[in-house]
Amino acid sequence: MPPPMDDAPPAAIAPAPVARSEWRDFALFCIKLLFVVALVRSFVFAPFSIPSESMMPRLLVGDYLIVTKWPYGFSRYSLPYSVPLIPGRVLTTLPQRGDVVVFKEPPENNIDVIKRVIGLPGDTIRMKAGQLFINGTAVPKVQIADFIVPVSPNTHCLTPASDHGSTCRYMRFRETLPGGRSYDVLDFGRYPADDTGDYRVPAGHVFLMGDDRDDSADSRLEAGGFGFVPIENLVGRAQFSVFSTDGSANYLLPWTWFTAARWHRIGEGF
Repeated sequence: MPPPMDDAPPAAIAPAPVARSEWRDFALFCIKLLFVVALVRSFVFAPFSIPSESMMPRLLVGDYLIVTKWPYGFSRYSLPYSVPLIPGRVLTTLPQRGDVVVFKEPPENNIDVIKRVIGLPGDTIRMKAGQLFINGTAVPKVQIADFIVPVSPNTHCLTPASDHGSTCRYMRFRETLPGGRSYDVLDFGRYPADDTGDYRVPAGHVFLMGDDRDDSADSRLEAGGFGFVPIENLVGRAQFSVFSTDGSANYLLPWTWFTAARWHRIGEGF
């Protein structure tokens, strides 16, 4: 007698898993990473390094900062390479007098510059014998202890001290803006930008100056400066220092990376 027939269907054979390309996975990861980095740099924060001495004594060449992007809203200049994806400026908030801001320098709008906000829309700004006036009122300016900085590859010493040229010495003053914001400025004496006419800040613009008053091209200067800065050009607000170097490090000698660091400047806020 023949064995009974088994009417059950044969077991389904599972398909072999499709091998995924490791190169494709890596490329996808890189794309996602670049997207996240672009978002963070565009809307959260970005690094900035100090290229000149125009903001001494607060900032020195070789300082590295974190700049927050959201305090003043966003424009095309918030985006990497100023990609024109944002029309005008959105979520706009005016800076406060005394803020240290990074912006695109007009009229080319292709260079990042850092200065301090002195005048807001509607303000009248004037310099007279090195004294700052806002809306006709002199900003209090009090001389304090000289600013002394060691000579290094990142130091352009305009006024050497008397200690065999190992340090630079500058006259330092404390200014206090309307509202109580205080900061230090340097003054070398009488320079052309110490005496100006009245500057009436137009709507949608700010008036910016460097703290190193006699070594700063800024809104005071008709030639060599940049005049009033459109609020649209603001990139962000300087937040705190994350690193500082005196420029003496040799990249081939790792231990000099530590000896060149100005550790006491790291973490300083604004």
